[in-house]
Amino acid sequence: MKIKYYELKVTIASCLLLLISSCKDKTYNAIEPNAIAQQASIEEQTSHGEYLVNIMGCNDCHSPKQMGKNGPEIIPELMLSGYPADRPIIKFTDPLIKVGFALFYPDQTAAAGPWGVTFAGNLTPDNTGIGNWTEEQFKKALTQGKYKGLDNTRMLLPPMPWFNYTQLTDKDVNAIFSYLKSIKPVRNIVPSPVSPDKM
Repeated sequence: MKIKYYELKVTIASCLLLLISSCKDKTYNAIEPNAIAQQASIEEQTSHGEYLVNIMGCNDCHSPKQMGKNGPEIIPELMLSGYPADRPIIKFTDPLIKVGFALFYPDQTAAAGPWGVTFAGNLTPDNTGIGNWTEEQFKKALTQGKYKGLDNTRMLLPPMPWFNYTQLTDKDVNAIFSYLKSIKPVRNIVPSPVSPDKM
C-alpha cells in the first residue's frame, strides 16, 4: 500500500511539473509573436525610409561617386557620407556664376553659385554626420531648412531642396531617420560653406 501511495505522489508531481512547464511555454509563445511583429514593423519602417531616400534623390548629392560604365556610380563604402573631406576644394572662377548660374562638382557632392560654394552633408550615423542628432532636429532640418536642425542657426544653402520636403509626414520623417541610423557610419567632416567673396 505504501508503494502505491508513493507512486501516486510521484505521478501527481510529474503531472504538476508538466503542467507548469506547459504554461511557461505557452506564456513564452504568447509573447514571441508580438516581438516578431515589432521586429517586422521596424524592418518595414526602415525599408520605407530607404525607399524615400532613393526616390527623393538624397544619393544624388550626398553620396560620393566614381565614373563607371554607366556614368557616375555611388561608391558603396561612402554612401551618403557627403563631400569627402580629403578632396581638394577647387577655386570657382567661372563668370557665369556671377550672373546666377550654378556649377556642380562631377559627382554632385558640392556646388557653386551666387550663394558661394556648398558641400553635401554627411547623413550617416557617425558623430561627424547625424550620429548625435535627435529625430526632432532631423525633422527641423528636412522640413524647415534649419542647419543641423537647430533654432537660431542659418538656413540650409542651395542646392539642398528642403522646401520640397515641408509636407513630409511625421511617419515619413521617422522612416527616413530610422533608415539613415541603420546604415554604415562613415567618419567624414564635411567642409564649411565658402562665401561668395572667398570663391
